[in-house]
Amino acid sequence: MSTTAEPAAAQRMKHIALIGNPNTGKTSLFNCLTGMRQRVGNYPGVTVEKKLGTAYLADGPATMIDLPGAYSLSASSLDERVAVDVLSGHLPGIERPDIVVCVIDATNLKRNLFLAMQIAELGIPMVIALNLWDALEQRGLSIDIVELEKRLGVPIVATVGRKGIGISELRDAISKAATQERCLAPMTWPAEVNEAVNNIHCAADGHTAVPLTDMEVRRLLFDANSAVLDRVQSNHEKVRASISEGRENLRKLGLNPMAAEAVLCYKHLDKLLEGVIKQAGDAPNGPDGTESIDKLMLHRFAGLLIFAAMMYVVFQAVYSWAGPLMDLVDGLKGWVQGIVGGWLEPWPMMSSLMTDGIIEGVGAFAIFLPQILILFFFIALLEDTGYMARAAFLMDKLFGWCGLNGKSFVPMLSGYACAIPGILATRTIEDPKARMVTILVTPLMSCSARLPVYVLLIGAFVEPKYGPWAAGLALFVMHIVGLLVAVPAAYILTKFVIKTKPQPFLLEMPSYRLPRMQDVLFRMWMAGKEFVIRAGTIILAITVIVWALLYFPRPAGLEDEVTKEFYAEHIEPNPASASLLDDPDSELSVELSNTIDAAYINQSFMARIGKAIQPVFAPAGFDWKITVGVVASFPAREVIISTLGVIYSLGGDVDEESPDLMTTLSNATWKEGPRAGTPIFTLPVVFAIMVFFALCQQCGATLAVMAKEIGWKWVAGSFVFQTSIAWLGAVLVYQLGTAILS
Repeated sequence: MSTTAEPAAAQRMKHIALIGNPNTGKTSLFNCLTGMRQRVGNYPGVTVEKKLGTAYLADGPATMIDLPGAYSLSASSLDERVAVDVLSGHLPGIERPDIVVCVIDATNLKRNLFLAMQIAELGIPMVIALNLWDALEQRGLSIDIVELEKRLGVPIVATVGRKGIGISELRDAISKAATQERCLAPMTWPAEVNEAVNNIHCAADGHTAVPLTDMEVRRLLFDANSAVLDRVQSNHEKVRASISEGRENLRKLGLNPMAAEAVLCYKHLDKLLEGVIKQAGDAPNGPDGTESIDKLMLHRFAGLLIFAAMMYVVFQAVYSWAGPLMDLVDGLKGWVQGIVGGWLEPWPMMSSLMTDGIIEGVGAFAIFLPQILILFFFIALLEDTGYMARAAFLMDKLFGWCGLNGKSFVPMLSGYACAIPGILATRTIEDPKARMVTILVTPLMSCSARLPVYVLLIGAFVEPKYGPWAAGLALFVMHIVGLLVAVPAAYILTKFVIKTKPQPFLLEMPSYRLPRMQDVLFRMWMAGKEFVIRAGTIILAITVIVWALLYFPRPAGLEDEVTKEFYAEHIEPNPASASLLDDPDSELSVELSNTIDAAYINQSFMARIGKAIQPVFAPAGFDWKITVGVVASFPAREVIISTLGVIYSLGGDVDEESPDLMTTLSNATWKEGPRAGTPIFTLPVVFAIMVFFALCQQCGATLAVMAKEIGWKWVAGSFVFQTSIAWLGAVLVYQLGTAILS
């Protein structure tokens, strides 16, 4: 009878939480323990990233949860609150962990154990991983692990996550921890603290959905703005009064309530660690060279020059090195379209759906993969070496005035290549509000998808009249327009919309170390995989919708009507040329095909939408064809070029350097109205188009990724804001330019 329940319990997978301070090598250990058996998402109800993996232990598989890096469980930030909720079992959909693996930087033992002492109050079996053991040895130090285990009462394993050292020992320790149930002994608090905790418990009793633990109540007592207070459903005032009374009693002891926990805990740790850290042999006890290197790297002038050089390499790599790979993806897409189009040629609609809708949609997100992979390669490389923290420090002063900090710089810089990897790169920003503001302003950076638009218009209208120097200047101006808007936009968002409170930029400078290439490549893989899974379906759906709007309706008889007009114009004056139509590759056959395609687009739903909203863009000098190009380019901004090629009967295979397209746009004139016979693409119109593209929301792919990160409400607001700013900028440029040139 008793054996039926035991197997069921044994079959339940253990839940292991991995937690530690930032820069302790926690991610390396997580990767070593779980390998490729990982899945990434968001915790229920919040945008904090959740990373789960399966670790195979001696007693079977276990689910491992990689908690956000945190210096403490103060629960003042969203990341810290998630850590508290997971460890206390209060986060819906996430089971309370059976074991906690606390990853500790062996070179900063006392400071890292502060977090472990906070976790000890939850009574969860713990294993301590003393990571970065090699860095400790390089400093000529050692830790008496046997003695430290006796004093702390939990298993301790020395590891080097980057090199995979100590991983098997760590697996064994985790396997034994569940059965031995060895918990880190919590601190003994002064009577005044215990009395305050009891009073707060009484005040909150019956006013929370789940009773608060002693650890959570201590968060209310010690933290200035604890998120735990949000769990109190009512009677806030009574709870606040109890908190105030408890803090006043701490002041009577001569303790600052906001620092009391740290003061008391570090006194406790001083006794625990006495004699544990020793000098190894005759090796010198000193810094590992980080301080001397930082004299150069953090220098007010030399440091900025080095940083600029590194960022130039990153920018150039994402911007240029990805080019051949993107061309390869684009060529592969065209090759597949040609094959599938040939197979489905007897069924035109199905052929168009597959080639221009589905395959084009897959290509719309696959083409971004090279940029994403290269960017995350460099981000992982800079983080693993320890340089990313220095870069954030250097840029903090430049961004501090508008409410952001140094960690916002790299994502914004990445936006010049593509907003998508830039948005994903904001995950290095701990403050959720600063991260949201950075995500909202990153699309204002002029991405590489806008470059073909600039090249086409500048090449057709600026360079022929004013020379290469003017063309280069125009291209430079277009790339900084977004930045000039992004900085004040960030200021407005942080001061009046999201209202980010100025916070000190606290940052630990990790030691420099060689990156583990396996981890770097693994992060590249995970970033690419996550992008395809998260954004791919939405991008594909958007592309198919745009295809449908461009393809339908298909009026019966339209092709015959266009063909008849084409014969009247081209064949009847020269009957001998009729034989050329028998050759599908002849210039005349291609022209007829392009004319038919243009006729279908001219009466499509997309054209009707463009013509309907064209009056809105009339103040910017746009005609309906430009407006259709703007609307049709929503999946990807460079699509306007092929759209204009089809509308002007040149075919969709034109590019930004096509002489025929440049000539056609230069010769395009208004057909009716007060401007009949005058050029459509005047210089003010050209710059109005470029300014609109520089400031408008980048593309459907960007919106899809933003929605995954911050939600559709903020995405809708961002789209409306950027479209409005883009429209206003285009109108101002056109109106002022026309007034000056008239």
